[in-house]
Amino acid sequence: MKSKMSTGTVVETDKQIPFPEVDNIYLAAERLRGVATHTPLQENLHLSEKYGANVFLKREDLQVVRSYKIRGAYNKMCSLPKEALDKGVVCASAGNHAQGLAYACRKMGVKGTIFMPTTTPAQKVRQVRMFGKEYVEVVLIGDTYDDAYHAAIEYVNTQDSTFVHPFDDLQVIEGQGTVGLEIFKDADFKIDYLLMAIGGGGLASGVSTIFRQLSPKTKLIGVEPLGSPSMQVALETGHVVTLDEIDKFVDGAAVKRVGELTFEVCRRYLEKVVLIPEGKVCTTILQLYNEEAIVAEPAGALTIAALDFLKEEIKGKNVVCLVGGGNNDITRTEEIKERSLLYEGLKHYFIVRFPQRAGAFREFLNDVLGPTDDITLFEYSKKTNRERGPALVGIELKHKSDFEPLLDRMRSLKLQFEYLNDKPDLFEFLI
Repeated sequence: MKSKMSTGTVVETDKQIPFPEVDNIYLAAERLRGVATHTPLQENLHLSEKYGANVFLKREDLQVVRSYKIRGAYNKMCSLPKEALDKGVVCASAGNHAQGLAYACRKMGVKGTIFMPTTTPAQKVRQVRMFGKEYVEVVLIGDTYDDAYHAAIEYVNTQDSTFVHPFDDLQVIEGQGTVGLEIFKDADFKIDYLLMAIGGGGLASGVSTIFRQLSPKTKLIGVEPLGSPSMQVALETGHVVTLDEIDKFVDGAAVKRVGELTFEVCRRYLEKVVLIPEGKVCTTILQLYNEEAIVAEPAGALTIAALDFLKEEIKGKNVVCLVGGGNNDITRTEEIKERSLLYEGLKHYFIVRFPQRAGAFREFLNDVLGPTDDITLFEYSKKTNRERGPALVGIELKHKSDFEPLLDRMRSLKLQFEYLNDKPDLFEFLI
């Protein structure tokens, strides 16, 4: 889905925005000792050989809640006075932030109220309750994140609780910055490139704060999904904007609007932002699982997917990819495979108007399909009063180069057909 930018979304402000500080990130690291896992920085030999570089993975997918989000939530809560904690904390989230806050509530013995859309998968709701135990109440409300967010803010205003923002908060950013501190401490080499996924920008803001001071020559690269380039658009226009439409597939990094604070930090510290097609992310998820036994969520695979788009400039360099999380819902596996095949040019859909006579489909099988082509979808209903009947046909190829020969054979048989992959509205409706 192509993102769209709305007008009238500029937020004018004269106030001085406080930036995260390295000393406070060190303090956050002390607070998180024994709470968050010091995750490994691992050299990946396969990726290193593939790109002619020294590629290292920071494995936040191995974090206690399977993402870095515990760091920011816990640090924020530690910064609150006892009177505020006694009144409880609140967040709105359908994913990793909810799990991080839930675990922080359990560790600190603080009441937490977590608002989630009713459309949240049951598996994620169970995980939040598992991490929070008796300290967390989950409120399912509304159909979208925005519905849950507005309900959470209304609750905060009536209960005088504290809202813990998922990214646009100084203490949350400084908590996420501890990821960068661990990378810097664990790397016994000069880091030339550091790749970080960007959703709202909290992780990139915290990590870049560390590296701009402790390793200023490291090139800091933000990575966003192509379908939700909220930081890239903000950087191009010079101010935070709200995207009207986004592709939510990379759910851990798909936001319509980045933070005011995170935008200012990223604008100052990042080298650039790279946009990655969602289909490429899917291909990377499958490769990581099949070749590395790494279970990465879509946002967690973003930085590794970006290597293909930086392959010329990273040759011979030391590169760190931050794998932000591994909360991948197994029920999405078929969708991930499908998106990957479409992106790689291996899955194609057609409406084929077959002559309504005996043997027409057999001719298609014998004369059109190649020896390694496979029909994965066929929907047809005979229309007795028509010469031709439309069928919805899905074909999976073994090689991308097999596509043009397939089209040539369909044309030579004088088949009437319509190609659906490049018609997004019709494709989405039918497939």
